Amino acid sequence: MKKSQFYKSCVAGLLIIGSAAVADDVRIDEALRLVETGVIKHLDELNDIALAVQPGSINDTELETEYGRYIYKVEIRDAMGVEWDVEVDAISGDILKRSKDD
Repeated sequence: MKKSQFYKSCVAGLLIIGSAAVADDVRIDEALRLVETGVIKHLDELNDIALAVQPGSINDTELETEYGRYIYKVEIRDAMGVEWDVEVDAISGDILKRSKDD
């Protein structure tokens, strides 16, 4: 194997490993503990925050940790049937991202 191919393979492997280590799903029991102890906002409040910036119906939600932050991800379908992804900081309630789902 040529050195350049070897290095490309190593970089690709590190990118895959690195991307997997960036975001971790938070289990539901852990999410409930975080809400009860006041570490993150109540999940209903986070849903309301997401719906305030993107009206529609919620299809899916998940809580993840990314770079040490709790990120609440909400998938919303609007009145026209378009799916949107909204990411909310679960501690502060700040909107981090709002984009059409591809």
